[in-house]
Amino acid sequence: MERTASNALKPVVLIPIGDVAGVGPEIAVKALLHPEVFSWCRPLVVGEKSCVQRAIEVCGAALRLHLAEDPEEAAFAPGTLDLVNVDVLRAEDTVFGRVQAGAGRAAYAFLEKCVSLLRDRQADALATTTLNKQALRQAGVPYIGHTEILGGLTGTADPMTMFQVGGLRVFFLSRHLSLRQALDYVTEEHVYAYTLRVDAALRRLGVETPRIAMAALNPHGGDNGLFGREEIEQIMPAVRDARAQGVDVSDPIGADSVFHLAAQGRFDAVISLYHDQGHIATKMADFERTISVTVGLPFLRTSVDHGTAYDIAGTGKASEVSMVEAIRLAALYGPLYGVDPAWR
Repeated sequence: MERTASNALKPVVLIPIGDVAGVGPEIAVKALLHPEVFSWCRPLVVGEKSCVQRAIEVCGAALRLHLAEDPEEAAFAPGTLDLVNVDVLRAEDTVFGRVQAGAGRAAYAFLEKCVSLLRDRQADALATTTLNKQALRQAGVPYIGHTEILGGLTGTADPMTMFQVGGLRVFFLSRHLSLRQALDYVTEEHVYAYTLRVDAALRRLGVETPRIAMAALNPHGGDNGLFGREEIEQIMPAVRDARAQGVDVSDPIGADSVFHLAAQGRFDAVISLYHDQGHIATKMADFERTISVTVGLPFLRTSVDHGTAYDIAGTGKASEVSMVEAIRLAALYGPLYGVDPAWR
């Protein structure tokens, strides 16, 4: 396919369709109806052709399906959906809105293909749709979600999750732990090491001199030990050690104000000390435009931050707003982050 020189300079963003029994294929299709997507990047969908064609029909989308083995064969033009076909199942073998092992196996295969393309330096970033944890389990996939799958496929021990909504960035010290386990995880060692990693990640994303806010764990930051001593015994020692390494990180700031301060531009990112502390803040700011960004992998990955929405799968009702935003951030950060030259 002939492409203009300016188009060829845009990053290639891979979009795997995820669990085909959910809304992943639909939001991928609907996102490509937005002409601005093609002004940001060269979007390349990865999935199975009959499932993608079904999504096009469900959405009533005026898109031409074009098969491409790799980016060199893609058109990258509005009105065209370029697809790398991964022939692992057929649309007629899956039912919308149900947990199915076949859908879990296919979602995993789509990600494997994406990692292969990135490993071969044929793409610049990854923007993922949705998975179902139970479908992955039924398929025998030994990972709970995207972050863990991509960590396994790339040999990355502990990828980091960042949420972005508008100008607010939030990193998570821990993710899928119970609240009790998450509290026990807030140790001087963990907080210190993670703070250094957040500083490095922000620099790789183009923030030259990161200003990091540390969220407090306890109400009012523990109020000098009246409501808990974690700030005194675990968090502040880690903060002091990080500062000694040149990191600009704040004292613990109450969670009821720290996210607002960061959203106003006082900080470049917030370290949330457990899952819901940061999730609630970002999703209240703008649920649909809260995007998950995975850093620490050999490449950048963004994702919608909602589930498979089985209840509306196959109706064409799913909103593509989050998918469009995930593609935008992948196109923005992908070239800055780069694909690790040491990764093979």
